Amino acid sequence: MPLPRGLPIVDHHCHLSPSGEGVAAARRFRSAGGTHLFLATQNYASTVPATLEEYREQFETTERIAREVRDLTGVVVFAVVAPYPIDLVHTAPRLGIGAAVELQRRALDLAGEWVRERRAVALGEVGRPHFPIPDELREPVETVFRHAFEVAREADCPLVVHSSDLDPAGFRELASRAREVGFPPERVVKHYARSRVGRAEGDGVVPSYLARRELVRDVSSDPGPWFLETDFLDDPARPGAVLDLATVPRRAAALAQRFDDAEARLAVPFVESVERVYRLRLEAPATGAP
Repeated sequence: MPLPRGLPIVDHHCHLSPSGEGVAAARRFRSAGGTHLFLATQNYASTVPATLEEYREQFETTERIAREVRDLTGVVVFAVVAPYPIDLVHTAPRLGIGAAVELQRRALDLAGEWVRERRAVALGEVGRPHFPIPDELREPVETVFRHAFEVAREADCPLVVHSSDLDPAGFRELASRAREVGFPPERVVKHYARSRVGRAEGDGVVPSYLARRELVRDVSSDPGPWFLETDFLDDPARPGAVLDLATVPRRAAALAQRFDDAEARLAVPFVESVERVYRLRLEAPATGAP
């Protein structure tokens, strides 16, 4: 069964790289029925940024990829920028902890400027490394994470969080952190969510579910807000990881075949949640786009 006509089909979190498939992956997404991508920045060099200028260059690379995808495929792309939370672990030994923390804060401030200039729609990924870190870095990581909430509050934009997988207590902790600085939990998105989280369990924090077949089927009846993502890495060494970029439109097509009310179900992650969290109103591109 074809996808519901006129419905945007949105991958909420992916990466594209100049050294990977880039536009070719976006064309595959479009051919499967995809219309919109939220493109998260990433480190494109072999080493993590060690200066603010290197972060600026990284964000500009993300912006350039987004523009190329729009121009060559017709897919609508929204940039999401911030220093990756793992960067601090790598720069602290080189720069010293204090200087590394200051660099992360300044890079977050730069990301906030990009949002205010409408060059990006959210801060992300921010948060905590998903692996054990030295004890002396725990407090610096939390200091930077708190600043991310503050920058998102001032920029009035969503905050896309990277961390290990969270249970309901972890979602509540994120909500509490947001409220501590006067930021609404409803604009905090836990990317790479791998298990179903009810609205009450999430305490306002919004899950962005990895679009695995069983999980998509399981959450499709939830009223939202929630998103679907592939976290496509565009890494030549790991083709198709985490999920291929065509996965979300394929999952949407499978739901359209399975449920009579599929259009209403799919409107939750692709229309209603985007409006509530990002304050963006999406429309499917014209069928004659590149």
